[in-house]
Amino acid sequence: MNAMTEPLLFKQVIAGQERELVSFATHPSKYQHWALSVEGDVARLKLDINEDGGIKPGYKLKLNSYDLGVDIELHDAVNRIRFEHPAVKVVVFESGKEKIWCSGANIYMLGLSTHGWKVNFCKFTNETRNGLEDSSRHDGLKAIAAVTGACAGGGYELALACDRIVMVDDRSSTVSLPEVPLLGVLPGTGGLTRVTDKRKVRRDLADIFCTTSEGVRADRARDWKLIDAYAKPQQFNALLATEIEALRAQSTRAAASKGIELTPLKALIDDTGYHYSVVDVQVDREKRMATITVKAPAAVIESTPETIEAAGASWYPLKLQRELDDAVLNLRTNELEVGTWVIKTQGDAGQVIRMDEVLAKLNDHWLVKETTGALRRTLARLDVTSRSLIALLDAGSCFAGTFYELALACDRIYMLDLPDAPDSAPALQLSAANFGWFPAVNGLTRLQTRFCEDEATITQLKNLGDSKLRADQALALGLVTLTPDDIDWEDEIRIMLEERASLSPDAMTGMEASLRFPGKETMETRVFGRLSAWQNWIFIRPNAVGEDGALKLFGTGKKAKFDWKRI
Repeated sequence: MNAMTEPLLFKQVIAGQERELVSFATHPSKYQHWALSVEGDVARLKLDINEDGGIKPGYKLKLNSYDLGVDIELHDAVNRIRFEHPAVKVVVFESGKEKIWCSGANIYMLGLSTHGWKVNFCKFTNETRNGLEDSSRHDGLKAIAAVTGACAGGGYELALACDRIVMVDDRSSTVSLPEVPLLGVLPGTGGLTRVTDKRKVRRDLADIFCTTSEGVRADRARDWKLIDAYAKPQQFNALLATEIEALRAQSTRAAASKGIELTPLKALIDDTGYHYSVVDVQVDREKRMATITVKAPAAVIESTPETIEAAGASWYPLKLQRELDDAVLNLRTNELEVGTWVIKTQGDAGQVIRMDEVLAKLNDHWLVKETTGALRRTLARLDVTSRSLIALLDAGSCFAGTFYELALACDRIYMLDLPDAPDSAPALQLSAANFGWFPAVNGLTRLQTRFCEDEATITQLKNLGDSKLRADQALALGLVTLTPDDIDWEDEIRIMLEERASLSPDAMTGMEASLRFPGKETMETRVFGRLSAWQNWIFIRPNAVGEDGALKLFGTGKKAKFDWKRI
């Protein structure tokens, strides 16, 4: 597929049947809804949604409301700021429409969508907003929402993801989260959690705010901590300039770097799966299973700033991240019944360790830093994916360093033991990458999560260096789940995968999400583990989506009929 020519929604014959597939690849030349402009170290993303540009037919994107296509463009635009404009320190989110900043997710789209579409849409939108916060926290890319007009629902949730929110005090601009009173659902992209956990809005005030359909104007919004500052229309540009300057001073991004072009990914989609250059996905729809194979670098990767920048989007670590991210998004959206993902690696583990050494040595270089950040966000996308994730460390695998993070994101890790041929047996290696480069959404490393923050165990593992660990050693250290030998391997893996596929997908989703993040909570784990779970449930309740439900009747003039029992 070519991002410059392929539509975001397209039809393709798969296994003899025509299917509708979503593509997450796009390009600024194709944007229908966002305008990206860069001046010096400030980027401006202006939302001016094309009403007739919905990703699916059947609804109009009125009042600057959005759907999945709008957020795919946003995801692409932010990535282009990261990699094509590394000198940018501040991103300003603006509206291109009078009196409307953004009215949030399009209600008619939600009313027409299947349950799975709604849930996947909310998850991707959540991850896009989390990505803004991740870039601010780790990479110094700051964001400000310049609210001029009504800012409601998912629109306000986009503002909440920014470092600062400023609003014009024109007596008509407001912020609101009206989902509960108007639609019978929850703010689906983290609004409830960000209001309390991030904005530190008092619980009783948040209760009023989230049960009132009318918006809150500038003065009260600031008093309640819903925004940071406001100004009259005549002074608003001056206020915005002051806020940009303050964020500019906080940014740690490089001042004079030349970016690289994010060239289109080359992905082949056919009956057997999704195929890239270093990531390959084989899909067995009958068994409801996908096998994701990640290939190690075939040669020593570029290791100087000059050669890395010259390689650009072809630099192996960045190519790996982009292909893996696209594969995960394609599987999550286009293969809903494929409930088990088997993750494998292939190649020379030494090349993976050398890649990690380059990432460590040049960790201050802008492209290395942004690539590491992109890998961090892709691994976090695996963490919150509602699929059973199984890692297989078999012959020829290379789960070392960064690649071992793929295994740590899984629900189980199986490692082949070859007691009679130890030299041919797979090995597992740790590197610095496993001790802080890629925190999960709970703020901990995956090793800390695996061992419930047992620091004695973490210290023991650090002292191993990059030693090659065979199956018995890895099992003794708790780094893998089970180690069948070559006699039992095929049968044990087959039985395990068949059992997994026979279990209730709903129960698996709930169980896995509960087990993946033990211990303390963060804003992100509360969003994905608690808020998303409630929203998932509410999306199938008749009070929201029944024939007389609030979401179904929105805009018809009819009043919803609720089942008044509390459950």
